[in-house]
Amino acid sequence: MNDVGKDRDLILVGAGKMGMALLDGWLSNGIRSGQEIAVIEPNPNPGLEALVKDTGLVVLSDPSAADLTSAGAVILAVKPQVLAEVLSGLPIRDLEGAVFISIAAGISVAAMAEHLGESAPIIRAMPNTPASIGKGITGYYASTAVTAAQKKLCQALLSSVGQTVELSDESEIDMVTAVSGSGPAYVFYLIECMAEAGRQAGLDEAVAMELAKATVEGAGALAMTSETSPSDLRRNVTSPGGTTEAALKILQSDEGLQKLISDAVSAAVARAKELNG
Repeated sequence: MNDVGKDRDLILVGAGKMGMALLDGWLSNGIRSGQEIAVIEPNPNPGLEALVKDTGLVVLSDPSAADLTSAGAVILAVKPQVLAEVLSGLPIRDLEGAVFISIAAGISVAAMAEHLGESAPIIRAMPNTPASIGKGITGYYASTAVTAAQKKLCQALLSSVGQTVELSDESEIDMVTAVSGSGPAYVFYLIECMAEAGRQAGLDEAVAMELAKATVEGAGALAMTSETSPSDLRRNVTSPGGTTEAALKILQSDEGLQKLISDAVSAAVARAKELNG
């Protein structure tokens, strides 16, 4: 057995977009130095290769050949369809005492325990894509085998890319997936729709898109920083008999935005449950 991964207490399995976002967060926020992290990635991208040169990070292509006895946490940032294969290839014998944090959608704690052992401490987490700029939010569920110290470590690792919310029941992961995991796509589509509506109303296409993006960004920032509720913020914009009220009569109709969003989230929850098996 070689010692390429020896003395690395944080193991990241997978360095795709979300894995790289987490890695950048840990390094830039001082959660771990490059000398404390090993990445298991058979196809490293240029960004990862640059980190190896700049930080002393170790990248492993063959996890089964590495000495991972110092690992305190293993973060599984791979696609759901390959997670079982990845877990089967990990040198579990070297990872006793490590907490496993999975961001693979649809893979239950029980399914992972089949590979890791019934007593393995496992955390399921669902971050979202704004984590790539440090503005994400992650809902996570910790199995009963996770210790208080391991949970604290998990919170530190996940909060490096945004906010965290602890869930009391694993089934809530499906709801988190539907609301915040998939949610950025809903907002991006809202931007598309607003821009297209502006174009149809007569605005230049580029101007309409700029207005839509900036409006969503500003409204989101205001909602996050204001002590006023979103409902009251909306009312503050809505003058009686004005343009906003005319628009909201459409959006708040029985078949309006609330029903569309509710139906969309329900469909996402149902699909998440199907993926969970």
